[in-house]
Amino acid sequence: MDFSKLLEVYPGVTAVIGSGGKTSLLRRLAAELPGTVLLCTTTHIRPFEEYPLLTAPTPQTIRDTLATHRVLCLGTPCENGKLTAPTLSVETLATLADHVLVEADGRNEGTVNGRLDKHLVVPVIPAVSRQVICVVGASGFGKPIRESVHRLERFCVLTGAAASDPVTPEQAAKAILAEQLCDAVFLNQIDTEAQRPLADRFAAALGGSGLRIAAGSLRAGSGWLYPDI
Repeated sequence: MDFSKLLEVYPGVTAVIGSGGKTSLLRRLAAELPGTVLLCTTTHIRPFEEYPLLTAPTPQTIRDTLATHRVLCLGTPCENGKLTAPTLSVETLATLADHVLVEADGRNEGTVNGRLDKHLVVPVIPAVSRQVICVVGASGFGKPIRESVHRLERFCVLTGAAASDPVTPEQAAKAILAEQLCDAVFLNQIDTEAQRPLADRFAAALGGSGLRIAAGSLRAGSGWLYPDI
């Protein structure tokens, strides 16, 4: 499965938000996309160890390194071995490579996100993004919202659910539609055929939104696209 084609990732800046597989998706896209690729973040990310890391490069350093390495990781070192945003702007990076892949949501815990809570970190999506992909982890479905969702209060406001309620595909879809942050949605962690009905319900709840809706398993390398229902 070519996830870059499934999600229609074109040259330019692509931001990935959500949780439940966004780093795995970035890794997969970097390997699949043709041409040169820069991996970075606007919040926090761990380095991609399989690619060279540049921490304070000039534009010329990036050009020179891309001549011998198709994919680079850029960022500023911070606590716990993580990276923050690179010293160069995303706008500048977009002039140096075919693709800039940005992890734009700084929270990894949990599987479903209510991403507008003003009290917690919200996505930092570059204005020059050509596409924003929201990743949702299906492993959170059926678990209590308080255990599966960060920005808990905001998610409950968006969905009308209580913190003790189990997360449903419909609630996750409702939060995504209310936030209006993305162009495409990928429901990850659909690892077995028995989980397919969850994906179908999720897609149906997003139907008519104009979003590109896909589901599958990054771990298994499988995925499929839903028509705009």
